[in-house]
Amino acid sequence: MSDRPELTPRTLRAAKIIEAARALLEEEGRDGLTMRALAERLGIRAPSLYKHFPDKAAVEAALIEQGLAEVGALLHAALDEAAAGATTENADAGGSADAAGADAGAAAGSGGAIGAVLRAYRASALANPNLYRLTTSGSLPRERLAPGLEEWSGTPFFLAAGEPYLAQALWSFAHGMVILELDGRYPEGSDLDRTWAEGMSAFSARLPGSVTTPPSRPPAR
Repeated sequence: MSDRPELTPRTLRAAKIIEAARALLEEEGRDGLTMRALAERLGIRAPSLYKHFPDKAAVEAALIEQGLAEVGALLHAALDEAAAGATTENADAGGSADAAGADAGAAAGSGGAIGAVLRAYRASALANPNLYRLTTSGSLPRERLAPGLEEWSGTPFFLAAGEPYLAQALWSFAHGMVILELDGRYPEGSDLDRTWAEGMSAFSARLPGSVTTPPSRPPAR
Protein backbone atom coordinates (compact mmCIF):
# COMPACT_ATOMS: atom_id res chain seq x y z
CA MET A 1 0.00 0.00 0.00
CA SER A 2 1.31 3.42 -0.90
CA ASP A 3 1.66 5.86 1.97
CA ARG A 4 -1.47 7.84 2.72
CA PRO A 5 -1.05 11.63 2.74
CA GLU A 6 -1.04 13.24 6.17
CA LEU A 7 -4.55 14.20 7.22
CA THR A 8 -5.51 17.60 8.58
CA PRO A 9 -4.29 17.80 12.20
CA ARG A 10 -7.13 17.83 14.75
CA THR A 11 -7.19 18.58 18.44
CA LEU A 12 -8.62 15.89 20.70
CA ARG A 13 -11.77 17.98 21.14
CA ALA A 14 -12.16 18.48 17.38
CA ALA A 15 -11.76 14.74 16.84
CA LYS A 16 -14.54 14.08 19.36
CA ILE A 17 -16.78 16.53 17.51
CA ILE A 18 -16.14 14.74 14.23
CA GLU A 19 -16.85 11.39 15.85
CA ALA A 20 -20.21 12.69 17.07
CA ALA A 21 -20.93 14.32 13.71
CA ARG A 22 -20.33 11.06 11.90
CA ALA A 23 -22.72 9.18 14.16
CA LEU A 24 -25.34 11.89 13.69
CA LEU A 25 -24.84 11.84 9.92
CA GLU A 26 -25.39 8.10 9.68
CA GLU A 27 -28.46 8.24 11.92
CA GLU A 28 -30.17 11.35 10.54
CA GLY A 29 -28.62 11.97 7.13
CA ARG A 30 -27.03 15.14 5.82
CA ASP A 31 -30.08 17.31 6.51
CA GLY A 32 -30.10 16.17 10.12
CA LEU A 33 -26.48 17.13 10.63
CA THR A 34 -26.83 20.67 11.97
CA MET A 35 -24.63 22.59 14.35
CA ARG A 36 -27.47 22.75 16.87
CA ALA A 37 -28.16 19.01 16.70
CA LEU A 38 -24.45 18.29 16.96
CA ALA A 39 -24.11 20.52 20.01
CA GLU A 40 -27.08 18.81 21.66
CA ARG A 41 -25.52 15.42 20.99
CA LEU A 42 -22.29 16.55 22.64
CA GLY A 43 -24.12 18.20 25.53
CA ILE A 44 -22.69 21.64 24.83
CA ARG A 45 -23.97 24.94 23.50
CA ALA A 46 -23.74 25.50 19.74
CA PRO A 47 -21.38 28.51 20.01
CA SER A 48 -18.77 26.20 21.57
CA LEU A 49 -18.55 24.29 18.29
CA TYR A 50 -17.41 27.37 16.42
CA LYS A 51 -14.19 27.41 18.42
CA HIS A 52 -13.22 24.29 16.47
CA PHE A 53 -15.19 24.51 13.21
CA PRO A 54 -16.33 27.82 11.69
CA ASP A 55 -19.45 26.36 10.08
CA LYS A 56 -21.27 23.20 9.06
CA ALA A 57 -19.33 23.10 5.79
CA ALA A 58 -16.10 22.73 7.77
CA VAL A 59 -17.56 19.81 9.71
CA GLU A 60 -18.69 18.19 6.47
CA ALA A 61 -15.24 18.69 4.94
CA ALA A 62 -13.67 16.92 7.91
CA LEU A 63 -16.08 14.02 7.45
CA ILE A 64 -15.36 13.88 3.72
CA GLU A 65 -11.64 13.77 4.46
CA GLN A 66 -12.25 10.90 6.85
CA GLY A 67 -14.39 9.09 4.29
CA LEU A 68 -11.79 9.43 1.53
CA ALA A 69 -9.04 8.23 3.86
CA GLU A 70 -11.01 5.17 4.91
CA VAL A 71 -12.15 4.07 1.48
CA GLY A 72 -8.68 4.71 0.08
CA ALA A 73 -7.14 2.50 2.75
CA LEU A 74 -9.64 -0.27 2.03
CA LEU A 75 -9.06 -0.12 -1.73
CA HIS A 76 -5.27 -0.10 -1.42
CA ALA A 77 -5.45 -3.03 1.02
CA ALA A 78 -7.73 -4.93 -1.35
CA LEU A 79 -5.23 -4.45 -4.17
CA ASP A 80 -2.37 -5.60 -1.96
CA GLU A 81 -4.32 -8.71 -0.98
CA ALA A 82 -5.15 -9.48 -4.61
CA ALA A 83 -1.51 -9.04 -5.61
CA ALA A 84 -0.33 -11.26 -2.76
CA GLY A 85 -2.81 -13.95 -3.79
CA ALA A 86 -1.61 -13.81 -7.37
CA THR A 87 2.01 -14.06 -6.25
CA THR A 88 1.26 -17.09 -4.10
CA GLU A 89 -0.59 -18.79 -6.94
CA ASN A 90 2.30 -18.14 -9.31
CA ALA A 91 4.78 -19.54 -6.81
CA ASP A 92 2.67 -22.65 -6.30
CA ALA A 93 2.29 -23.07 -10.06
CA GLY A 94 5.92 -23.96 -10.49
CA GLY A 95 5.83 -22.91 -14.12
CA SER A 96 3.81 -25.90 -15.33
CA ALA A 97 1.19 -25.47 -18.04
CA ASP A 98 -1.49 -27.15 -15.94
CA ALA A 99 -0.76 -24.93 -12.97
CA ALA A 100 -0.71 -21.87 -15.17
CA GLY A 101 -4.14 -22.81 -16.43
CA ALA A 102 -5.36 -23.21 -12.87
CA ASP A 103 -3.96 -19.76 -12.07
CA ALA A 104 -5.87 -18.26 -14.94
CA GLY A 105 -9.07 -19.87 -13.71
CA ALA A 106 -8.53 -18.61 -10.18
CA ALA A 107 -7.83 -15.12 -11.44
CA ALA A 108 -11.01 -15.20 -13.48
CA GLY A 109 -13.03 -16.36 -10.49
CA SER A 110 -11.81 -13.64 -8.15
CA GLY A 111 -11.94 -10.84 -10.68
CA GLY A 112 -8.29 -9.97 -10.07
CA ALA A 113 -7.52 -6.35 -9.22
CA ILE A 114 -10.78 -5.04 -10.71
CA GLY A 115 -12.83 -7.47 -8.67
CA ALA A 116 -10.89 -6.66 -5.50
CA VAL A 117 -11.40 -2.92 -5.91
CA LEU A 118 -15.10 -3.19 -6.70
CA ARG A 119 -15.80 -5.55 -3.81
CA ALA A 120 -14.05 -3.26 -1.34
CA TYR A 121 -15.74 -0.15 -2.75
CA ARG A 122 -19.21 -1.67 -2.55
CA ALA A 123 -18.70 -3.01 0.97
CA SER A 124 -17.43 0.35 2.24
CA ALA A 125 -20.36 2.27 0.78
CA LEU A 126 -22.99 -0.14 2.07
CA ALA A 127 -21.44 -0.07 5.55
CA ASN A 128 -21.45 3.75 5.69
CA PRO A 129 -24.27 4.90 3.40
CA ASN A 130 -24.70 8.49 4.52
CA LEU A 131 -20.97 9.12 4.76
CA TYR A 132 -20.70 7.74 1.23
CA ARG A 133 -23.45 10.06 0.01
CA LEU A 134 -21.76 13.05 1.64
CA THR A 135 -18.36 12.15 0.23
CA THR A 136 -19.55 11.66 -3.35
CA SER A 137 -22.37 14.19 -3.81
CA GLY A 138 -22.06 17.86 -4.68
CA SER A 139 -18.82 19.71 -5.24
CA LEU A 140 -15.73 18.44 -3.44
CA PRO A 141 -14.23 20.97 -0.95
CA ARG A 142 -10.71 20.33 -2.20
CA GLU A 143 -9.28 23.42 -0.51
CA ARG A 144 -10.28 21.97 2.87
CA LEU A 145 -8.90 18.48 2.30
CA ALA A 146 -5.44 17.12 2.98
CA PRO A 147 -3.26 17.68 -0.11
CA GLY A 148 -3.00 14.57 -2.26
CA LEU A 149 -5.76 12.68 -0.45
CA GLU A 150 -8.27 12.72 -3.30
CA GLU A 151 -5.73 11.36 -5.78
CA TRP A 152 -4.44 8.74 -3.34
CA SER A 153 -7.90 7.43 -2.51
CA GLY A 154 -8.75 7.03 -6.20
CA THR A 155 -5.43 5.58 -7.33
CA PRO A 156 -6.54 1.94 -6.84
CA PHE A 157 -9.01 2.35 -9.71
CA PHE A 158 -6.15 3.38 -11.98
CA LEU A 159 -3.92 0.57 -10.73
CA ALA A 160 -6.69 -1.96 -11.37
CA ALA A 161 -7.68 -0.61 -14.78
CA GLY A 162 -4.22 0.30 -16.07
CA GLU A 163 -5.14 3.54 -17.85
CA PRO A 164 -6.91 6.74 -16.74
CA TYR A 165 -10.04 6.76 -18.89
CA LEU A 166 -10.85 3.15 -18.17
CA ALA A 167 -10.25 3.90 -14.48
CA GLN A 168 -12.73 6.80 -14.57
CA ALA A 169 -15.27 4.60 -16.31
CA LEU A 170 -14.72 1.88 -13.72
CA TRP A 171 -15.26 4.32 -10.85
CA SER A 172 -18.36 5.73 -12.55
CA PHE A 173 -19.78 2.23 -12.86
CA ALA A 174 -19.03 1.50 -9.20
CA HIS A 175 -20.55 4.77 -7.99
CA GLY A 176 -23.66 4.38 -10.12
CA MET A 177 -24.22 0.83 -8.94
CA VAL A 178 -23.70 1.74 -5.30
CA ILE A 179 -25.88 4.84 -5.19
CA LEU A 180 -28.75 3.08 -6.97
CA GLU A 181 -28.45 0.21 -4.51
CA LEU A 182 -28.38 2.55 -1.51
CA ASP A 183 -31.41 4.44 -2.77
CA GLY A 184 -33.37 1.26 -3.48
CA ARG A 185 -33.84 2.13 -7.13
CA TYR A 186 -33.45 -1.37 -8.55
CA PRO A 187 -36.65 -3.37 -9.10
CA GLU A 188 -37.58 -5.75 -6.32
CA GLY A 189 -35.93 -9.12 -6.77
CA SER A 190 -33.01 -7.79 -8.81
CA ASP A 191 -29.91 -9.96 -8.55
CA LEU A 192 -27.41 -7.19 -7.91
CA ASP A 193 -24.52 -9.59 -7.46
CA ARG A 194 -25.20 -10.73 -11.02
CA THR A 195 -25.32 -7.11 -12.20
CA TRP A 196 -21.98 -6.36 -10.55
CA ALA A 197 -20.53 -9.50 -12.14
CA GLU A 198 -21.69 -8.42 -15.59
CA GLY A 199 -20.05 -5.03 -15.11
CA MET A 200 -16.80 -6.59 -13.97
CA SER A 201 -16.84 -8.91 -16.96
CA ALA A 202 -17.24 -5.97 -19.31
CA PHE A 203 -14.34 -4.06 -17.78
CA SER A 204 -12.09 -7.10 -17.46
CA ALA A 205 -12.53 -7.79 -21.16
CA ARG A 206 -9.95 -5.03 -21.63
CA LEU A 207 -7.52 -6.89 -19.37
CA PRO A 208 -6.01 -10.38 -19.19
CA GLY A 209 -8.47 -12.90 -17.74
CA SER A 210 -12.16 -12.54 -17.05
CA VAL A 211 -14.46 -11.86 -14.10
CA THR A 212 -17.12 -14.16 -12.73
CA THR A 213 -17.29 -13.47 -8.98
CA PRO A 214 -19.39 -10.42 -8.02
CA PRO A 215 -18.65 -8.05 -5.12
CA SER A 216 -21.21 -9.67 -2.83
CA ARG A 217 -23.26 -7.57 -0.46
CA PRO A 218 -21.78 -7.91 3.05
CA PRO A 219 -23.92 -9.74 5.64
CA ALA A 220 -26.39 -7.60 7.59
CA ARG A 221 -25.00 -6.26 10.82
